[in-house]
Amino acid sequence: MKIVSYSIREDEMPALQNWQKEHPEVEIQIEKELLTPESAKKAQGADGVVVYQQKPYTRETLQALHDAGINKMSLRNVGTDNIDMDAAKELNFQITNVPVYSPNAIAEHAVWLMGRLLRREPEYSAKIAKRDLRWAPEIGQEMRMQTVGVIGTGHIGQVLIDIVRGFGAKVVCYDIYQNEKLKSEGLYVDSLDELYKQADIITLHVPSVKENIHMVNDDSISKMKDGVIIINASRGDLIDTDALIRGLDSGKIKAAGLDVYEKEVGVFNENWEGKQFPDARLENLLNRKNVIVTPHTAFYTETAVKNMIEIAHNSNVQLINGETPKNLVNLG
Repeated sequence: MKIVSYSIREDEMPALQNWQKEHPEVEIQIEKELLTPESAKKAQGADGVVVYQQKPYTRETLQALHDAGINKMSLRNVGTDNIDMDAAKELNFQITNVPVYSPNAIAEHAVWLMGRLLRREPEYSAKIAKRDLRWAPEIGQEMRMQTVGVIGTGHIGQVLIDIVRGFGAKVVCYDIYQNEKLKSEGLYVDSLDELYKQADIITLHVPSVKENIHMVNDDSISKMKDGVIIINASRGDLIDTDALIRGLDSGKIKAAGLDVYEKEVGVFNENWEGKQFPDARLENLLNRKNVIVTPHTAFYTETAVKNMIEIAHNSNVQLINGETPKNLVNLG
């Protein structure tokens, strides 16, 4: 059995080497480059591929894999919105993802963003860098005094709820698919409008599907409390960036913590030091002391990376063996 693993990073190598030791019957061909129509040819003779990238899996790329004899592809991540699903279905692909690799990693990161903003850490960091060690006027707020509005109560949302309740915060939730335990505790509100009305902090944990794109927009922001804090460690296109900037400019939005950005592909995970920065709106956000931007690193922990490697490769082996993994992606 042979698997080609594309876009393998150095930080993934320890986990992959451990997996290889445990599966000596599987030959792993490591490719550092992304999966493209050109690099797909390197999979000729293999049984399956394991991949991770923000670059789209276009019809051309999938066709090149198909031409190389491959129709079993396992993603090392959860998102499937960059796959040409029509092409995948026509070419008879079987695709798996890693729907749960570490909810704690992302939930902790989102709470960390909340805490840093509540205690005005970016402003203090700027002062301390200039050796200004005065307290005022950057007085902070306590988490236990906040009402946290959680939009999306899947694996990540549930972990986040446990964390912020540990601080003593009040929680209100909204999800079209309600969790029975949270429902029994009376945490759900009937509408997003009701959540907007109550929440001091709003944190997003929903997928990038058509209904959710730009769910944070001028209209929804107008329904939020004055001085709201918005956290997004989910998908960048959930927020209309122009509306966010207008909300920050007006003061309606007190602060924002963003681990994702709607135009992040080609910008995040690149070093722009000494180069012309390519995105004026992101530059605007980066220059604000009440905005924290992290470059899609909420997932990036040793535990999560290990799980992504192991689950993706295990799933690919299952596909090759003719089994049906629990994490098989529905191609529609």
